[in-house]
Amino acid sequence: MPTVKRDYYEVLGIEQNALEEDVKKAFRKLAFQYHPDRNKESDAEDRFKEINEAYEILSDPEKRATYDRFGHAGLSGNGRGFEGFDGFAGFGDIFDAFFGGTSARTRNAPQQGRDLRVALDISFEEAVFGVEKEIEVGKSMVCSKCRGARSEPGSKPVQCAACQGTGEVRRVQQSIFGQFVNVATCATCRGEGQRIISPCTQCRGMGREHLSKKVVVNIPGGVDDGTQIRLTGEGDAGARGGPPGNLYVELTVHPHAYFRREEDNIIYPLRLNVAQAALGVALDVPTVDGAAEVRIPAGTQSGAVYRLKGKGVPHLRGTGRGDQLVRVSVDVPNQLTEEQKRLFAELAKTFSPDGEPAGAGDDKSFFEKIKDALG
Repeated sequence: MPTVKRDYYEVLGIEQNALEEDVKKAFRKLAFQYHPDRNKESDAEDRFKEINEAYEILSDPEKRATYDRFGHAGLSGNGRGFEGFDGFAGFGDIFDAFFGGTSARTRNAPQQGRDLRVALDISFEEAVFGVEKEIEVGKSMVCSKCRGARSEPGSKPVQCAACQGTGEVRRVQQSIFGQFVNVATCATCRGEGQRIISPCTQCRGMGREHLSKKVVVNIPGGVDDGTQIRLTGEGDAGARGGPPGNLYVELTVHPHAYFRREEDNIIYPLRLNVAQAALGVALDVPTVDGAAEVRIPAGTQSGAVYRLKGKGVPHLRGTGRGDQLVRVSVDVPNQLTEEQKRLFAELAKTFSPDGEPAGAGDDKSFFEKIKDALG
């Protein structure tokens, strides 16, 4: 009596309107649960085949539409169940895609080398204007003797006799459900399909050797603390002819003695005494380009900011530069000489008790009186 197939949606435990992602999640969970390598229950193999058959139909939009309309009868030419598979070997591609397995073809494919990361310290000025640095990096490189072939020059690998060069060993098992083929990685050649008879004496058959290499890093002007610079192809060498990885250089910018950076502007704190702030003064202040004059007008208060255009950091992704912002702080003296006390006493007489300058109607301005009081 023929076996009655269960509804595919029932097999996966999902609703008929389930989304494609729901189908995949249900399959992943059940296939992992009932895979014969993990589940030793008597019905695990049967359930495993049933789950795969349901997924094969419901994951294909055309087959699913046919099944939804005509049921199992509509799939007589499409739904092969497990009959069209070579045991678990036919299921390998699907299971590997979900659970990270690798076929012999994937294992032997070229692989890109590992990315490397190094830290590099630079000064504030080097970050502003850019600099060229030479660093030494330890990394794996293609063996200079065997050129990555892993065999001693003049020798060649031979085909693995255990797997006949396939990298896989198939074991046939017979059960009441039919014949199953269990596919495993060849233990003799570790899935490579070939064996090294005479390993390279320099790299010991690895095809790569660990060496130190000097690398030049061109740092553009405008970089900041934490900036990463990628050097393509300067990472570890790839395996089996694969491309090398990349080298990432992470910059640490040392703080400056008195400059501070805000985006692409440079902040410089300027301290003035009360006379300079009251009377005004022209001073040379340092910039990353050298000294520049800044004119402080009379009556400047603490917190005032004066801008030196184009004296800041170059724009990393554009043209031009930021500005230097001179931020003023006025120092009030806490120790005075006798002469200074006398002068400040004379100055105090020019103010009214509420702090406003006395004689507002006088011909002399407030700042002229300060000049007179200070001699």
